[in-house]
Amino acid sequence: MFGKLLEYRVNGQKVEITFENKTACIEAITSKIINVFAAFQSDRHDSRAIEGDKRIPCSIQVEREEEALVIKTEDVIVRVYDEFKVDFYDINDKPISLEYRGKRTPLYHVPESIKKFLQQEGHTFDINEAENFKIQSVRTLDKKDTIYGLGDKTGVLNKRYYEYEMWNTDNPDPHEDSFKALYKSIPFFITLKEDGVYGIFFDNHNKTYFNMGKESEDYYVFGSEDGNLDYYFFAGEHMTDIIEEYTYLTGRMPLPQLWTLGYHQSRWGYETEEEVRRIATTMRENRIPCDSIHLDIDYMDHYKVFTWNKETYENPEQLISDLKEMGYKVVTIIDPGVKVEEGYSVYEEGIKKDYFVRDKDGEVYVNQVWPGDSVFPDFGKKEVREWWAEQQKFLINKGVRGVWNDMNEPASFKGPLPDDVQFTDEDHMSTHKEMHNLYGHNMAKATFEGLKKYDQRRPFVITRACYSGSQKYALGWTGDNQSLWGHLRLSVVQLCNSGLSGFPFMGTDIGGFGSDTTKELITRWVQVGCLSPFFRNHCAKGRADQEPWVFGQETMDIYRKFVNLRYQLLPYLYDTFRITEQTGIPMFRPLVLQYEKDEKVKNMNDQFMVGEHLLVAPVLEQGVTARLVYLPEGGWYDYETKEYHEGNRYIMKEAPLDCCPMFVKAGTILPTFPVRDFISEDKDEMLILKTFGENGRYVHYQDNGEDFAYKDGEYNEYEFILEEGVLTTNMLHRNYKQYQKIEVVL
Repeated sequence: MFGKLLEYRVNGQKVEITFENKTACIEAITSKIINVFAAFQSDRHDSRAIEGDKRIPCSIQVEREEEALVIKTEDVIVRVYDEFKVDFYDINDKPISLEYRGKRTPLYHVPESIKKFLQQEGHTFDINEAENFKIQSVRTLDKKDTIYGLGDKTGVLNKRYYEYEMWNTDNPDPHEDSFKALYKSIPFFITLKEDGVYGIFFDNHNKTYFNMGKESEDYYVFGSEDGNLDYYFFAGEHMTDIIEEYTYLTGRMPLPQLWTLGYHQSRWGYETEEEVRRIATTMRENRIPCDSIHLDIDYMDHYKVFTWNKETYENPEQLISDLKEMGYKVVTIIDPGVKVEEGYSVYEEGIKKDYFVRDKDGEVYVNQVWPGDSVFPDFGKKEVREWWAEQQKFLINKGVRGVWNDMNEPASFKGPLPDDVQFTDEDHMSTHKEMHNLYGHNMAKATFEGLKKYDQRRPFVITRACYSGSQKYALGWTGDNQSLWGHLRLSVVQLCNSGLSGFPFMGTDIGGFGSDTTKELITRWVQVGCLSPFFRNHCAKGRADQEPWVFGQETMDIYRKFVNLRYQLLPYLYDTFRITEQTGIPMFRPLVLQYEKDEKVKNMNDQFMVGEHLLVAPVLEQGVTARLVYLPEGGWYDYETKEYHEGNRYIMKEAPLDCCPMFVKAGTILPTFPVRDFISEDKDEMLILKTFGENGRYVHYQDNGEDFAYKDGEYNEYEFILEEGVLTTNMLHRNYKQYQKIEVVL
């Protein structure tokens, strides 16, 4: 396709290369981030994940060898060959990632006669032919390579031997390992080698394909039929380096408000104001801490966005005010579909100003979602995003504290939007085919900007669909899961890989959204949920109630125990989110992120870390009351019994229904709060430091937990040092009211 390499020209940190049939370029964004680009659809980077100029000045050296063009930075050596084959080496010339030169060889081929024979009984199967895409890169795999990331896809932690598609998809069927696509598209992955690591971000927002060694053990493939060849290579010594670089490029999750890390109660089916009040009162009566109640589509007037159903929610302002007095913040759902209805101001204004997408014939495109016939905002237009941001005032003025974006793949009931529906991509016309994966991203961006401008606190935006870079604007959840043990097991993997993919603020619907949960399942699920970044119980209309008290006193007592644990750990969790804002390193992480040289954790699907100091080994199987736990190198304390264990070995841990095995790394000083019903001003009254071992150091962060004053230096940073059981405190930064009391528990 490209032909022979003819000549090159150095332009700053960019090397423009001319081949026989095409041009391409290699650019050093930093000394460790290398962009590989060839125009197929456009001669520019059509990135919506990367905002602003991310280039950091670095020196490059370029020289022509006999067969290759060699480009060197301080950290990477790039060799470019004929046909635009690109190889990456470390600075010592050790291969890191090489283009595959052999012929693609699928594992199997199914003749047409066999296909027809199998289809008689309804069998479906993956063909796994060696499909060549118009735009693709085929890269070598070594025997011990493991692959992580690609967002919250189904399956196992290590994505090697599997294939996936990036095409935001609303599929309510039980999510199985065979699902290639879900709601989010994050085309970024990390490859951990026996003696190295690297990352690749394929910044192509069209439908893209990732065959991560399923086709052959010798290589993996990523590609697309549209867009450009536009990917970024990340070099580093550790997996954490790769995440830091990727999130530097695409943006990092901002520090959330403290209350958003509390417990959230929700369901699709709180149909009246009286029901919401009953939920709120019962929660407090049973002393289950809770900071937020979420309202699904039932609060709207006939499911019209930015309206309120005054028949079932007679006085929303009073309801929200009363809930505020009880310590609750209200979060409301918003879908992108706008009902077609004369007299409905959102629809009429959007029509007047040409804010909705049009079909190929130039007519406003209509499909159906919850309100019936609906039209879809063209979020690729800046003025449409500004208009949508302004609509958030309707909710803010009523006292709403967060917005939950749903159905933004975009989902539709009368078949998917046709590929040729006309969309806008900033300064040029585009199509649904090209903009589909960006729809939820742009909607989240508009919502974020609206809350930031009109509420002026740190925005709390939830999104179901997203693209790389959406972490700058929103958190997410894994979508419409089911009350299945398999989905509980899957939640650990999804949250781990989401965090590794730069999207760290994630959760799952505790208990399952669809189907009916059981006492045991919801008990084990809350044990994972209380240690997840986003902690919400949510289920579907028409399913059994799922509030904690529904299952009887014993279940509710255990449920309360783990919600209490969440509230005790809030200062530690908030510290991990502060680290995430600064580095991109997630709170919820697989063991391999911290112990990447340990072979035992590279495929570990059923344990996780919360920050650097807590190891969790939840029970994920029905009827299990004991489990094998792997403890990595170092010393570990059982969180409940305080028993000490040497690491680098397995232990058997009893785990009755009221126990979630959790271990604290030796040398940890763990900041905790007293249990409280919700986050209020008294959060600054008392900090409890739990120490595990005789020596340790910990830096703790404190601010008002709500607005942006911390960016102007209004925060405290404490350094706690434990030496031979004696604790000393240093103030690394002091510009906020300090705790009235700090208690130490040795």
